[in-house]
Amino acid sequence: MKNTHENITVQIVLYEENFELIKKCLINLEGIKTVIIDNGNNLELKRKILNRFKIEEYILSKKNLGFSRGHNLASKYVKTKYILILNADCFINKESIEKLIKTIELYDNCGLVAPTTYDKNNNLTYCSGIFPEKGFKGDPLILEGDTCVKTVLGSSMLIKKNLFQEIKGFDENFFLFFSDDELCKRIYSKKFSIIQSFSSTAIHIHGITKVKNIFKKIYLREFHYTFDEMFYYHKLNTNNIILQKYRSKKINYLIKSIKNLIIFRFKKFIFYYARFLAILKFNRLIK
Repeated sequence: MKNTHENITVQIVLYEENFELIKKCLINLEGIKTVIIDNGNNLELKRKILNRFKIEEYILSKKNLGFSRGHNLASKYVKTKYILILNADCFINKESIEKLIKTIELYDNCGLVAPTTYDKNNNLTYCSGIFPEKGFKGDPLILEGDTCVKTVLGSSMLIKKNLFQEIKGFDENFFLFFSDDELCKRIYSKKFSIIQSFSSTAIHIHGITKVKNIFKKIYLREFHYTFDEMFYYHKLNTNNIILQKYRSKKINYLIKSIKNLIIFRFKKFIFYYARFLAILKFNRLIK
């Protein structure tokens, strides 16, 4: 496909990623405009990357903006027709990127397209499916061609910049989790379809450890997952069982956090206290 490189910008949001991992991702993208937001404010990492790769814009953030705000910020530097939202642990080559563009241009009402993903052992992995409130997410789709799906993972998704702007990007109330699901809901509200491409493929390393500090890792995971899940179901405008579950456990989480602190079980303390704080934040937000 001609002019592919002129039509697309890849945007990547980093947080405490390993240079070797990022290098493996960026090698596939050489010659394609790339915008990086580093939520870890790692100057040394920036120097290493810029010494090896040509990056259109590289922004160091002193504050961890999260996935949603990070990508919304990155999109402000995009001047091309298409945006490829990509994780550093998702490796996609130029040929597959071209196939994503072909797919989105082939179907008139296609608003977003994602590749079919595999792990490093070439096993099919989950990348699209139903919305969380409809059932279990995790089993990969067995495709025989391009397939319309309800939602795709934010690890790799191609969207037209004007549509991303029209729907105002990701909802920044979501730090990391459920933001891709909620974005897909709003794309559907505009009467666009979402497609998993059969011919475009990527390697996605699920579950890779980024944050090395175990206490920090527990806190970030439990706080943001709890809040993001609550906010997602709140936006559904339903008194969902998920919201009831968290609200009923607020005091229980506080008590368990205190007990575990007293007996020096710090991992458990952080686990429960993070969830307690997330519920407090959610309650303050929706008042």
